[in-house]
Amino acid sequence: MAYAGVPSTAFSSVCVTNSHQSIFRRSYYLKHTPSRSNFPSLSATHAGATINGDDTSKGPGEEKWDASQYQALLKGGEQVTSVLEEMIKLLEDMNMDEASEEVAVQLAAQGVIGKRVDQMESGFMMALDYMIQLAARDEDDKRKSLLEVIKETVLSHLTKKCPPHVQVVGLLCRTPQKESRQELLRRVAAGGGVFQGDNGTKVHLPGANLNDIANQADDLLETMESRPVIPDRKLLARLVLIREEARGMMGGGILDERNDRGLNTLPEPEVNFLAKLVALRPGITVRNMIKSVMQGKDEGADNSDNQEGAGRASITGRKPLPVRPGMFLETVSKVLGGIYAGNTSGITAQHLEWVHQNTLQILQEIAF
Repeated sequence: MAYAGVPSTAFSSVCVTNSHQSIFRRSYYLKHTPSRSNFPSLSATHAGATINGDDTSKGPGEEKWDASQYQALLKGGEQVTSVLEEMIKLLEDMNMDEASEEVAVQLAAQGVIGKRVDQMESGFMMALDYMIQLAARDEDDKRKSLLEVIKETVLSHLTKKCPPHVQVVGLLCRTPQKESRQELLRRVAAGGGVFQGDNGTKVHLPGANLNDIANQADDLLETMESRPVIPDRKLLARLVLIREEARGMMGGGILDERNDRGLNTLPEPEVNFLAKLVALRPGITVRNMIKSVMQGKDEGADNSDNQEGAGRASITGRKPLPVRPGMFLETVSKVLGGIYAGNTSGITAQHLEWVHQNTLQILQEIAF
């Protein structure tokens, strides 16, 4: 997330600077945590606002930020500053060594954020992301690490407020190994509980329905894939894997009747691409074709010049969207289901099974 046009001085002094000593053991940090008066004043008489004389243009070819967005950013920055101040007050008098400092920071973040999470401003995460970018730009690893602890703690608290199946999707998105995701799904489907993690920590898993997990991932997928441009292909690949793995663990596998999401007309781009694949012998050539499309190339290239007119079917007169990973595997499953229902399984069914499995392997490579 870029916030060009916002003076870095608005936030750079908020954060902790490098030191050979503990990042909390000196009053220096508290002295250099700014008050409201250190934030830039906001003045706007039109959509192209200015901050301390700086133009609000986000960059070449990008839309301008309006006054409300800047105000949200500044309010969020104030809250981040306040969180830092309280964490510093909790930790500045502690006699911490290098080993205990990291744990102490995490505990302080949990305590401070836990009682504030319900009052967070809408711009809190936006300001936090901006500060993290500044720290990375300044190559200030200490500052960046501290801010990332705050961000992870906020996300953790917000996740716990979500329904169980949403929490599980979040956990799965942070689980790189396929075997670990499958084990997590088995334990969640069995009712959840407290389990021992790989590093010895206890992990609490909520109980959730596999169908709800698959549908949640599918809903997120549909939102992402309906856009002309995919903003995050790693996240997209992870969501496809979660949906397919949750469906695969249901009674009827990927062909389970509960996986029918009402797709009555198969999308033209995916059908055309699948027909091209089936016409060729399974092997490295076909796999490379699939990989290219899953990466957003060839038939999967984004319609960056078609922001308004994109749609699913050309029969509507709209330009169809490119081949999307989630919709492509949905199409493969639908065609497979039709073949098995008609008892006509043979070479084509085997070919489609091969396409399905290789597509999942490719998405695993992209996702993590």
